[in-house]
Amino acid sequence: MTTTAGAGPDGAVSYEVREAVGPGDRDACFEVRRDVFVDEQGVPRELEYDTYDETAVHVLAIRADGVPLGTGRLLHGADATGKTGADASVGSLGRLAVTRAARGLGVGAALVRAIEDVARGRGLAAVDLHAQTHALGFYERLGYVAYGPEFPDAGMPHRAMRRSL
Repeated sequence: MTTTAGAGPDGAVSYEVREAVGPGDRDACFEVRRDVFVDEQGVPRELEYDTYDETAVHVLAIRADGVPLGTGRLLHGADATGKTGADASVGSLGRLAVTRAARGLGVGAALVRAIEDVARGRGLAAVDLHAQTHALGFYERLGYVAYGPEFPDAGMPHRAMRRSL
């Protein structure tokens, strides 16, 4: 999937959103997460990276010149059930991050849709996520509905959300 969005001196930024393959793509995903979560938001490195990174499906948004713009991951099967109320038909979207320079270009929405496509391809019926409360409106515009009480995660307030596929 290739997307073009308005921005930059030439008026457009072209980027591709795809499933991450190989160590180079994974490193790019981790670089974006480090920049956004660890450096920008102050999430401790030991909380940001976990054992789920080994089995998750990672999605990468990458500019035409190879610069990573955003990432997200999908947990499925047994890895997701602890986050989805033990429902194996629901995947768990997480670690969605867009670099500061790429915000406002539609990268976040493109990543969410790509993760949903991966979930559909694995036969999942819905996707859950834990949204930082400041991002609730973003996810609501993409069809997610909040449920349950607010809770802290990495010291920040979150809400659980779900979208049926």
